[in-house]
Amino acid sequence: MHNCKSTNRREFLRNASMGSLGLMLLSRHAGAMPASDKVVVAHIGLGSMGNSHLRWFAGLPEVEIAALCDLDESRLAGAMNSLKTFHPDTRAKAYGDFRHILDRDDIDAITCATPDHWHASVANMAFQAGKDVYGEKPLSFSPAEGQVMLSNFKRHERVFQLGTQIHAGENYHRVVELVRSGRLGKIHTVRLWKTGGPPQLGFPANQAPPETLNWDMWLGPAPNAEYNPARCHGSFRYFFDYSGGVFGDFWCHIADIAFWALEPDGLRSINARGEVAHDSIADTPVWIDIDYEFKDLNVHWTTSPPDVPGAAGRDIGAYFEGTRGSLICDYRSLEVTLDGRKMNDIPDVPRTITRSPGHQQNFIDSVKSRVQPQSNLEYARKMTLPMHLGLISFRLGRKLTWDDQAEKFIGDAAANYLLSRPYREPWKLC
Repeated sequence: MHNCKSTNRREFLRNASMGSLGLMLLSRHAGAMPASDKVVVAHIGLGSMGNSHLRWFAGLPEVEIAALCDLDESRLAGAMNSLKTFHPDTRAKAYGDFRHILDRDDIDAITCATPDHWHASVANMAFQAGKDVYGEKPLSFSPAEGQVMLSNFKRHERVFQLGTQIHAGENYHRVVELVRSGRLGKIHTVRLWKTGGPPQLGFPANQAPPETLNWDMWLGPAPNAEYNPARCHGSFRYFFDYSGGVFGDFWCHIADIAFWALEPDGLRSINARGEVAHDSIADTPVWIDIDYEFKDLNVHWTTSPPDVPGAAGRDIGAYFEGTRGSLICDYRSLEVTLDGRKMNDIPDVPRTITRSPGHQQNFIDSVKSRVQPQSNLEYARKMTLPMHLGLISFRLGRKLTWDDQAEKFIGDAAANYLLSRPYREPWKLC
C-alpha cells in the first residue's frame, strides 16, 4: 500500500508529454448540481456488461455520454457504433486508456465494467480525479483494495454506486420490510446459494494476443502472464489472478438481501470447503460451501440449493430462518411460511422503504444531490468483505478466525498475507 495521490495517472500523463493536462482537476460539481444540468458520463470497459451500461445511461435524458474507453479496439469500435444508434449526433470520443478520460474536467462521472482485478484501481484514480463512480461488482479484488477505496472515497467526497441492479427492484425492497418487521421472529440463520461452476475451458495453448488488444494494459496490476484466450474476454472470471469464480461473481447479488435486511456484524469465523476442476486450466471453485459465524447470526453459502422448503429448482436464492417463520426469495419472488401457512406476502406489514427510481437513475440523482445512493460504497464494502474472506479460507483449506474490529485474521500469518497482493509494476494501490 502506498501513500500517493494520482501517481499512476500523473506518471502516465508526464510520460505521454501531456504537461499541464496532468494536473489534478476539480469536479465541476463540488456541491449539488442544478436539476436542469446534464451529468456528463464516460464508460470504461465495453464488454457485455459495459454495453449494458452504455444502453442504460444512454436512455436517461439527464445524461450526456462524452467518452468511451476499452483496450480492445474492436470492442471500442462496436460500442461507438452502438452509441451512434442511440444518439446519432454524439460527440463522444474514444480512448484506449482510461487515464485520458480522468484528466478531462468536463466529465462528472464514470462507469466501470472492466475485469474484476481493475475495479479498485479505476475507482481510486477516478475519486482522486474528482469523478463519481458507478462500478460493477464485485467491489474489489481484495480486502485491502476495499479499504483504500473507502479512504479515497471519503477524502475526495465522491459518490459511488455498486452495480447490484437487483437491489433496486421491488422484490428486494419488500423482502427487507418483511424480515425487519419481526413477524418471522428472531432470524438466527440465513442460507445463500448459487449453482454452477467454471465452464469447460480445457487446456488451450498460450498464444500471441490479438492485434486489437493491449494485453499488457489488460493485465494491469495483476501478475504477469502470457496471453491465453481462456484467461481473457468472457472467461477471465474463472482465474484467481483476476476474480473469484461463480461465487465471487454472484455473492453480492444474493448476499445483498441478507446484509440489507439484517446488517450482520461481529464476524467471528469463516470455514470454506470445495474443490477446483482437474480437467481445465480454470482454478476457481467448481463448488464451494462456506459457514460464516457472526455475532448473532449464522450464514451458510452453498453451491447446491440447501435442503429447505422451496429451494429445489432455484439456481440462486436466500432463505431466512426465524423463531416464528421463514422466508425464501430469489431476485423476483418471495414466499413466507408463518404458522405453517405459505403466503406470497404479509399484507399488514407496511411499506417503510422508499422505492428506487431505478438503479442507474438513483446514481444520477445522487451525483446531482450529493446524497449517497442505495448501493453506496460503505454498504458495498461491508457486504463484499465476507466474500473475500471465504475465498481465502477456501484457498488455505482451513477454518479461519476473524477479528472484526482490527479486520485481521487471528493467529494466521498466511491468511493475513492473502488480504492483499502486490501490484505488478508500475501500478500501485493508493
